[in-house]
Amino acid sequence: MNAVPVPFAQYSVLVAGAGSIGRRHMANLRQLGTRRLAVTDPDASRLQPIVNELGLQGFANFEEALCTFKPDVVLVCTPPVYHVEQALRALRSGADVFIEKPLSNRLDGVGSLQVEAAKLRRVVHVGYNLRFNPGIQTLKRLVEEGVAGRFLWARAEVAQYLPDWRPWQDYRQSYTARRELGGGIILDASHEIDYILWLLGPPRELTCMAGQVSGLETNVEDCATILIRLRSGAQADVHMDFAQRTASRSCVLAGDRARLEWNHARNQVEVIRPEGPPEIINYDFEPNQMYLAELENFFSCVHNRVTSNHSLAESELTLTVALAALTSASEQKWVSFER
Repeated sequence: MNAVPVPFAQYSVLVAGAGSIGRRHMANLRQLGTRRLAVTDPDASRLQPIVNELGLQGFANFEEALCTFKPDVVLVCTPPVYHVEQALRALRSGADVFIEKPLSNRLDGVGSLQVEAAKLRRVVHVGYNLRFNPGIQTLKRLVEEGVAGRFLWARAEVAQYLPDWRPWQDYRQSYTARRELGGGIILDASHEIDYILWLLGPPRELTCMAGQVSGLETNVEDCATILIRLRSGAQADVHMDFAQRTASRSCVLAGDRARLEWNHARNQVEVIRPEGPPEIINYDFEPNQMYLAELENFFSCVHNRVTSNHSLAESELTLTVALAALTSASEQKWVSFER
């Protein structure tokens, strides 16, 4: 997909949201060669610094930005509660759309977004950047090559203390800490749900235990463990929290021929077989490369008019599973995906 370089300079891009991920994408777009770049955010304390730093056009109002700037592409980097509404407005203005994860905090409007994208033949991607992590990509390759055999179970873990996520910001003001903005660890850490489904296939049923275990001042769950039975028969458990003080990210995929282990901190994947020493696969990793790669992939689809939008459909499933986990935790029950 990325064999032919994308002429980034020919596209005008509007970024909605001047928070941390919006600022990262704007800096990366400049690095990739985007010249016509604008940003919209109702908070002047977020908007003005990035306007000054990168020399952008700035707008306090999203609708005004669409009408005045007339972007070819819109990146939706606002809190999840606004994602679908802003994406629909961007599509109807004539833009292709990149939405930061999660797709939304609810399923309302997602079907309309898919219909509108198909009708208008627009590209819509959702930013699950871990798919561009070399470790996860190595796991994907090993899975597709059948190295581990038939999968029996999987375990994914992600943890990082919320005040450490964005140390320049009062964590209590972040969308992650606020239910009304679409926060909570399950939606914000849905990367793990996404890549487990990407690696091992769709779910059959799940149950979840989630709640507040820390003393952090939030109105959302800060710790969750989701148990998923996959359609293949394999089982997976996904743990996520922003309560513990030590950061952790890893994945184990256990098959009937070998066990695959990814350690994010070590930049390493191990293939452990019943006999012989482990096969260790090391890789170089610089976090921003994931974000550059996902933008390059998205703009390649925009430039080549690849409007199949598998990313949107897969992100709807990830959102469905995340919301089912919240329902399961609240109602203390199993949730089935069988129809």
